[in-house]
Amino acid sequence: MPKAPIAWLFIGAFLAFCAFFLAAPAVMLMVQSVDGDDGLTLQYFAALGDYRYRVAFSHSLSLSFTSATVGVIAGGLIAFAVLKPDAPRWLRAVVTSFSAVAANFAGVPLAFAFIATLGSLGLLTSMLKSIGIDLYAIGFSLFSISGLTLVYSYFQIPLMVIIITPAIRAMRPSWREAAENLGASSGQYWRLVGLPVLAPSLLAAWILLFGNSFSAYATAYALTSGNIGLVTTEISAVLSGNVVSEPGVGAALSVGMIVTMVVVLAISQMLARRASAWVKG
Repeated sequence: MPKAPIAWLFIGAFLAFCAFFLAAPAVMLMVQSVDGDDGLTLQYFAALGDYRYRVAFSHSLSLSFTSATVGVIAGGLIAFAVLKPDAPRWLRAVVTSFSAVAANFAGVPLAFAFIATLGSLGLLTSMLKSIGIDLYAIGFSLFSISGLTLVYSYFQIPLMVIIITPAIRAMRPSWREAAENLGASSGQYWRLVGLPVLAPSLLAAWILLFGNSFSAYATAYALTSGNIGLVTTEISAVLSGNVVSEPGVGAALSVGMIVTMVVVLAISQMLARRASAWVKG
């Protein structure tokens, strides 16, 4: 069989997968979000103006933005440190292996691990209290947005290490040598060459981390029992409420998440194009 038909066969299978498992659910959510008992309605979207849903979007956006930013900065610095030519090979192997495991360690096990470590009666909390440092007395709480940010960073940072490693490895040593020969310092090299070259990859990584945090559910629910309003926990609440189930509102919340991700992705793509054009120019 010719190679072209085989290639189109796989492409067709991929497009069918996208249609059935990505496009179709999104379309169904959009239809459900405007389908009322009496036909077309916008009451479900109007319900998103309620205080609880506005707070949920605010918390989700804040948590996603902060954890993604922490992940990009910390993960990028770690990846750069272990990929330096003078870095020990064993360190690179250890960090890579740990990142591969930690990036997939989430949900209820991760929540339990942090409760056992930094909960009000956690091991580290008790150890610090024994030497006079009471974390909860000075305002820290694992069961808050700042606590969730810390927990999310546990899997965001390793994921960033995995994502950005190929981009850092692709940077040619000759670029730095040329900059140094022209009298550029290390700071000037990164400000004028390194970071602009990595900018598209950093933006893409930030978007992935943002979406990873924005859509997370199990970790937040297991850690806070739904007491901190996030969009994902609110969707669960309206779909499985003990008193009343509101699938239309859940669909509207889901559409709101999709729109938010599309807007963030569009902004990042615009910034990435500008960064690429600046580098080429």
